[in-house]
Amino acid sequence: MSDSNCKTEDFASQSLTVGNFAYQADLLPLCYPKGPFDLAKALTTKAVEAAKADPERRYEMPDPALSGLYLVVQPSGAKSWALRYRFGGKTAKLTLGRWPLLGLADARAAASAAVEKIERGRDPAAEKKATKVARLDAQLAERDKIKTLVGRYAARHLATLKSGATVRRELERHVVAAWGERDIQTITRRDVIDLLDGIADSGRAVTANRVRAYLGKFLNWAVERDIIAANPALTVKPVTKEASRDRYLTDDEIRWFWQACEAEGFPWGPLGKLLLLTGQRLGEVTQMTEGEIRGDVWHLPAARTKNARAHDVPLSEASRAVLAGVERIKSRAGLIFTTTGETPISGFHRGRNHLAEAMAEIAAKERGEPVEIPRWTFHDLRRTAATGMARLGIPVRVTEAVLNHVSGTGGGIVAVYQRHDYADEKRAALNAWADSVFSKVG
Repeated sequence: MSDSNCKTEDFASQSLTVGNFAYQADLLPLCYPKGPFDLAKALTTKAVEAAKADPERRYEMPDPALSGLYLVVQPSGAKSWALRYRFGGKTAKLTLGRWPLLGLADARAAASAAVEKIERGRDPAAEKKATKVARLDAQLAERDKIKTLVGRYAARHLATLKSGATVRRELERHVVAAWGERDIQTITRRDVIDLLDGIADSGRAVTANRVRAYLGKFLNWAVERDIIAANPALTVKPVTKEASRDRYLTDDEIRWFWQACEAEGFPWGPLGKLLLLTGQRLGEVTQMTEGEIRGDVWHLPAARTKNARAHDVPLSEASRAVLAGVERIKSRAGLIFTTTGETPISGFHRGRNHLAEAMAEIAAKERGEPVEIPRWTFHDLRRTAATGMARLGIPVRVTEAVLNHVSGTGGGIVAVYQRHDYADEKRAALNAWADSVFSKVG
């Protein structure tokens, strides 16, 4: 036998029997350690630990205590256990595990268990392979389930968004609850429509629209990652048209809105508060400059008003406090609501969504359950102020003066002859409105 100790001729006539299990010569190790090696001496843990790697080749150390069991030593020094056996007239190999995670005693126990399977007509290596394939199939099936993908979407995308918790909660409540075990590949446009119709039919049409938006973004994310070829919700229309012409915030919604503004911070928090407290138009407030504020009055020039009439807005103590809390960015134009110093803030749709989502979270936490909040816009804050002043008994003419409104009782011939600017009345109205707001949010 050569120094390589990789020949099997010396074992060609040998056969070993354990119970009904026969080991043939060709089942013995093809390579074993160089130098003296006693095949009749059972392996010990010490011998396994002492086995050195051969940088030129892998070799195998048989364990005479259990025929067919051997230790494989790789050139890297890694060691593992395997069992060689014959099944159905063919040789087979079963990898048992890596040493030292699988010790000598455990390797012998695992090999003995495998031998028992063989004696009962079962092929342990084939069973292991089948189990591995089944596990892989299960993993692949689980990978594309809606519940799995929503979890991945939440971890990879929603976790970075302020509104992420709200979106995930709605997806889990409506989408995962309905489709959690389904493969995303099976979701059709009809499924999306049925899901949204079901939500709307339960009296939650606005929620159905929110779910449509959240679901659409989730499915777009799946398209971007080549999980699905197309977004089945892409052409699905909103369940209901959300008109806001008569929309104003209720007392509860005012409280949630204010708390959302507190949580959001600049720019949307202060902007939202000032829109609510003053009742002025979005463009007028966002383009406000330092030069327009003189003491406790905000002077809007005619060039900046919708009706081209100069307009003075008395600033309540609450409004002045909001403005005082805005950290100024150096701006040649003196802009107050700016992030660049050059232009007023923009991205109002995104800003409104931040506040609306924060409101939903605050409301749900307060009530202990999800709260249906109808869609609102920044312009609805102006309507909320007008409605609030009406509830306080403030005359319509004064409210219209506060809003710089051209229609209604302040328009036409009356406006021509009635030049009174209602300065004192406007101040009293806005102070009363601010007190009313604080009575709700406090």
